[in-house]
Amino acid sequence: MKNKGYQRLRLNEREEISRCLAQGKSFREIAREISRHVSTVSREIRQAGMNKYTYRAARSDRRAIRNAGKRKSCKHKLGANRQLWEYVQEKLALRWSPEQIARSLKKLYPDVQAMQISHEAIYTYLYVLPRGELKKRLLKMLRRERKRRYKRKTVGRVERKLEDMISIEERPAEVADRTVPGHWEGDLLIGRNRQSALGSIVERTTRFVVLVPLQNKTAVEVRKSFAREMKSFPVQLKRTLTYDQGREMAEHKLFTRDTNMKVYFAHPASPWERGTNENTNGLIRQFFPKGTDFNKVTRKEVKSVQNMLNGRPRKTLNWENPREAIKQVLR
Repeated sequence: MKNKGYQRLRLNEREEISRCLAQGKSFREIAREISRHVSTVSREIRQAGMNKYTYRAARSDRRAIRNAGKRKSCKHKLGANRQLWEYVQEKLALRWSPEQIARSLKKLYPDVQAMQISHEAIYTYLYVLPRGELKKRLLKMLRRERKRRYKRKTVGRVERKLEDMISIEERPAEVADRTVPGHWEGDLLIGRNRQSALGSIVERTTRFVVLVPLQNKTAVEVRKSFAREMKSFPVQLKRTLTYDQGREMAEHKLFTRDTNMKVYFAHPASPWERGTNENTNGLIRQFFPKGTDFNKVTRKEVKSVQNMLNGRPRKTLNWENPREAIKQVLR
């Protein structure tokens, strides 16, 4: 087999593949005939729903030419505009979503069409980039890195109920409609081997995020650390906290005493009742993916991520960022 850089199959090679298939040759035999890798032959034959019985050289060649035209970077705005592409890469590095980037460009360049692009176009360009380190690095910056979804495995276990829990059903109506700021949702992001954790608290109206470094996952540590972070906020921003029924919130009554924030508990296995916090945890996982050992993450690193999240424009805030939103509340 020839040792050369990869080149796309030509029509005469496709015709040879078709003839070999008609003769009943295996993929390996065909690969030797045309001096190609067997995986190249296999992909060629199985593309677009074809197989060794239905493969047609002319049809495959037409499809290849059509797809090659779609791949040309000059057909993409980002491929033709270096300034725009550099801006997009810079914001992706800050973990902005393509939609946040597109909206930001509209505000920065309202009258310059060349510096505006839709978020769909950004996604499209990222996925048509040729395989390599650049594509790998940029896709890793997107919020959803995985290629497929997996069902969560649930293990049936009986948890002791927390003492004197107040159900989410008793929570004031103003919390649900987000008309009054100061109502928060909280949770823990669990680290590698469940040996470490990071606290997350998010304000429902402004989406302002507070990340809480923790030395461990005990109820005492969680209560003290959460209260310490919340003490820096004025009283009008400390009304309630909605949490799940995890044992780390066993000292919720002491937390209320320390902060004057009443704690309400969601129903078991009902993450949608803390939807703002669940969504925020997804954003945080961009920076601290599953498997992170939070014992090795410094407070400075944690607060740097907090600042980045609070500086990102949010669709739900009409493309303002949480830091701006919370400042407006305090005026």
